[in-house]
Amino acid sequence: MSTCETLLGAAALKSLRKARGWSLADTARALTETARRLGQPLAPSVPSVQRSVARWESTTNPIRPSDRYQLLLAHLYARGTDGHLSLGPGSDFTELLDALAHLGEAEAQLHELRTLLVRTATDNGTGLLALLGPATQASMAAALADPTLADDALLDGLRTAVEDINAHVGSLPFARLQLLLAPVTESCRRLLAGGPPEPLLPGLRTVATQAYTLAGRLAFETRDDQASRALYTAATHTAGQLDTTWHRAIVHMSHALVTLYSTPDIDTARRLVDAAVRDARTGDSTRVRARAHALQAEIAARSNAERHAQTALALAWYDVERNADGDPVPTSFSADHLRGFEGLCELYVGDAATAHNVFASSAKALRGPRERVQRTIVTTDQALACIRLNAPETAVTLLQDCITTTATTGGRVPALRLRQARKALRPWRHEKFVADMDDHLIDILGS
Repeated sequence: MSTCETLLGAAALKSLRKARGWSLADTARALTETARRLGQPLAPSVPSVQRSVARWESTTNPIRPSDRYQLLLAHLYARGTDGHLSLGPGSDFTELLDALAHLGEAEAQLHELRTLLVRTATDNGTGLLALLGPATQASMAAALADPTLADDALLDGLRTAVEDINAHVGSLPFARLQLLLAPVTESCRRLLAGGPPEPLLPGLRTVATQAYTLAGRLAFETRDDQASRALYTAATHTAGQLDTTWHRAIVHMSHALVTLYSTPDIDTARRLVDAAVRDARTGDSTRVRARAHALQAEIAARSNAERHAQTALALAWYDVERNADGDPVPTSFSADHLRGFEGLCELYVGDAATAHNVFASSAKALRGPRERVQRTIVTTDQALACIRLNAPETAVTLLQDCITTTATTGGRVPALRLRQARKALRPWRHEKFVADMDDHLIDILGS
């Protein structure tokens, strides 16, 4: 980290303090009070804390606040001067994270701070507009009263909020994410119905499509299938009004997956996947096309159509290995994701040993917070492969970690996969390792 970078961070911390009209002593007292309120009182006296604040803001040799002080600063600046939580673009909290980044804090630590504060925003059902940021909240209030006042800045705020919520999948329970997204989806609906400026329509429809699709997935995860279907219908309709077809392909794929796991009717899921493939083939995203073919391969494998599955899988590999330059969503699907689908095809219509190895490789590569749910799904599939290879104890070892993750996120698909794996373990139901896993299931999931 360069000296210039650290000085920028120090200056940003000082600017935050000055913007609130606080002296060094005021900031020290505020941090001390925040620590007391959180049940973590500071041992140092106020003058000692004040000296720490001064060292963070030094114009010659600034130091980075310790983890504990970062947590206190996060809670302090997460609330605006009006006392309301504000975590979105333009908020003091966002400025604090930028300052800490300049001072050399790791991205993973900053992500944890943000996740913790988002969790705080939903602890008691308040702060549900926190991710929109103060400026976006103000412009949204005006635009909802008069949709002709909607502008690009408002769209950027809505888009950022959807992306932020999506990024926390795997880090926060689905029920909390659903609470955070609700104001965004309702605002999109009202703005579209109210007649926004014509030039703004494509952007607003794009954001609305993304919000409705994510909301449909979250409703499914929280077992509200009726709401999920309605949201996917809205997403499909809105995406159909866009010039680019890959948006609608994404909606179809998400809808197909929740249909596959919420109903026993695989034909409906197949029709949605086929529609996604048709849209993806006429779109300009090879990554979306790769994912559509991968889903097509999974549906075929589950239907015991080996030849069709292998053909679709080959097409997926062809697309995922192409150059992603110019792709509108280049990181939406990767070879690591595709290996999970390849493993499924091997599990249903191929070799269980090959499936196990492919699943293991995919799970190892899916390490990001956003990929936590997908990694759990892949690992449960790996456990199923172990069971078919007559290695039940190895399967149970894999499933024990999956149980904890499933309980943390509230993921419905991992829970269904766990139930499937438990049924496959019935021949060993009297073994101690299965009984221990059952106890874990009851303790953590209540089932």
